[in-house]
Amino acid sequence: MLFLPSQAAAETEATITRWHVKQGDSFKKGQILAEVESAKSTFEFEAPCDGVVVQLLVAENKSAAYDAAVIEIETSDNSLKNEIPSAAAAVSVLETPQMNTAILEKQKDEPQIRTISMLGIGCYLPERIVPNSELLVEHQDINEEYIIGVTGIKERRWAKQGEKPSDMAYFASKQAIEKSGLQVSDIDAIIVSTTTPDAVMPSTACILQEKLGIRGIPALDLNAACSGWLYGISVARGLILSGIADNVLVVATEMQSRVLDKKDRNTVFLFGDGAGATIISGVKPGHKILHELLTADAAGIHMARRSLPGYEIPANSMDFDPFIRLDGKALFRFATESFSSVVRELAKKSGWEPEDVRWVVPHQANGRIIKAAAQKSGVPFERFYLNLDRVGNTSSASIPIALADIERGIQKKDRIIFCTVGAGITVAGLSVEW
Repeated sequence: MLFLPSQAAAETEATITRWHVKQGDSFKKGQILAEVESAKSTFEFEAPCDGVVVQLLVAENKSAAYDAAVIEIETSDNSLKNEIPSAAAAVSVLETPQMNTAILEKQKDEPQIRTISMLGIGCYLPERIVPNSELLVEHQDINEEYIIGVTGIKERRWAKQGEKPSDMAYFASKQAIEKSGLQVSDIDAIIVSTTTPDAVMPSTACILQEKLGIRGIPALDLNAACSGWLYGISVARGLILSGIADNVLVVATEMQSRVLDKKDRNTVFLFGDGAGATIISGVKPGHKILHELLTADAAGIHMARRSLPGYEIPANSMDFDPFIRLDGKALFRFATESFSSVVRELAKKSGWEPEDVRWVVPHQANGRIIKAAAQKSGVPFERFYLNLDRVGNTSSASIPIALADIERGIQKKDRIIFCTVGAGITVAGLSVEW
């Protein structure tokens, strides 16, 4: 007789929303037997051993007490005799936990199993549109056809005077919270990815917290360059799995227009401003996060760099180079291989064939890089979503901004891969079932 794993001391029951097995089915250890929803979380009920289903004791969409068996199985795994309590033993654990300390100590060592989901997607783009023609004034030896051919970018958005990164983050966050169906008061933590913070301190996350009117929750900035939003999602998952938070706001906001050398053609045509946000939840069903991939390689530390912090260039910065600088050729080679490797690896980890992937939403780095990466990834280029022709490279905000673009066209059960490369060199990826 198998029982649901208890999720919190205050909870007494949960609802089985879906069985993945039926009477007579064989299953393997670790296989998902059922999807379960409790008052504070949704989670997957995994098989603790190999076996055969004798009988389902609780119907779908019916509540089950944690001290009542939900499924009867047959198994040859003798170790389960000491691991799975009878109904009477389960009651004993709940009523007098000190009498079964071995089971309780094991529960302490194992993280709570939850299904982590992505909810509402929000984005903000400044009103000002900057076409290539405006920037070509400083570069009379090249033309717009050349810029589009090299970068794939026709125009980008730049913030107006007086606008701050936290302002853009606020508008994207409000949209994400509204679309998620949550209230601002439901947010338990804030993570902001940015390379252009409002200030060195306090964090832009704390400034955003004040704008949202939230107090008493953790808030922090994260800098993984263009990989920051996906790094932030992974940190949010950790906060949820550790029990610190149920709903985490993850925002990326970037204002690169103020830190560009207008005479440097390697950078000035690339970057745009904008912000994107989502809610990562362990309690409300949404777009299911399957697998993540994070890494960094300091061998590429010289490829993308900027020495001065903040989103503006101070007047007394003449003693050192305050602008963004890129090694374009080295980045092209590294990024092309990294993008394609992330797509292949995440498809494999998720159990997908390349043709199963409905969308790849890459960091909008450069049109040529993404085309080259698609050829090596096995996923057709037409399934890579690009919007950099209209918004440019918005660094860590580029994936959520692109996702907001195509959100209405994504169908339920679509399989999506996010992938990115950033200064550091940082690399990140995420697979999601919509």
